[in-house]
Amino acid sequence: MSIFSNLFGKQQEEEPPVEKLNIGIILGSTREGRLSPQVGNWVKDLADKREDANYTIIDIADYKLPLLGEVGVDASGAAAWSEAVAKQDGFVFIAQEYNHSITGALKNALDYLRVEWNNKAAGIVSYGSVGGARAAEHLRGILGELSVADVRVHPALSLFTDFENGAELKAAPVQADSVNQMLDQVILWSTALKTIR
Repeated sequence: MSIFSNLFGKQQEEEPPVEKLNIGIILGSTREGRLSPQVGNWVKDLADKREDANYTIIDIADYKLPLLGEVGVDASGAAAWSEAVAKQDGFVFIAQEYNHSITGALKNALDYLRVEWNNKAAGIVSYGSVGGARAAEHLRGILGELSVADVRVHPALSLFTDFENGAELKAAPVQADSVNQMLDQVILWSTALKTIR
């Protein structure tokens, strides 16, 4: 018993331990030769050093999602996709720019679900010839419709300066700082939004 418990005749209740948030790092490309696994692993390495959440890479390629609504095809991966997304409190999307937008695979994966996305936060790490900025802007509009609150800080990797020969990630040190600033915001917003789910 503490001194205060003795003085006031009752024990103070102990605060329950705070559970770490689950943050999914979603790889937004499925094509052969894609760079998203490199970018996702780099973000996860930076994130794991923070020890402020459970960070998991979620590769949409693992779920083999057919086009939404396509008839006569195997959509058995959809249930596992739903479960993986539902378990997360927030997200980091690894978004590469294809023709001024996100990949068809990422759009399809987003469209498969609704409530699993709702009232969660997300950060975006994009890459492309102009840092994937146009893809990130399109993704923000989609996330808004899914009630996902996207944070402001946006690491944007250039294929010309952050990748060696456009193939091997060699991100400038400033990019790591940007990832950490983004994660600061994702953790704060994910914590707040968890209270309304």
